[in-house]
Amino acid sequence: MGRDEVLTLVKDRLAEILEIEPSVIGEGDAFSDDLDADSLALIELVEAIEEELAERSVGFRIEDEDLEDLRTVRDAVDYVVAKLG
Repeated sequence: MGRDEVLTLVKDRLAEILEIEPSVIGEGDAFSDDLDADSLALIELVEAIEEELAERSVGFRIEDEDLEDLRTVRDAVDYVVAKLG
């Protein structure tokens, strides 16, 4: 799965959770400051990404201690891409 696919996945899932259009989400957007995503929304996003990627990468998981480092859409995409190897 390439970086562009991961970006699309993150934007699509985030848009569903926040009830906004994926097109308004920029890669540099901060979850809390730019998108008004609270911690519950981020947990939902993590669960959605894990569920989607579990089918493609067995045992894919975003570690709880890594969540505080994921502040922007780009952070999340880079993290997922790195985990997928």
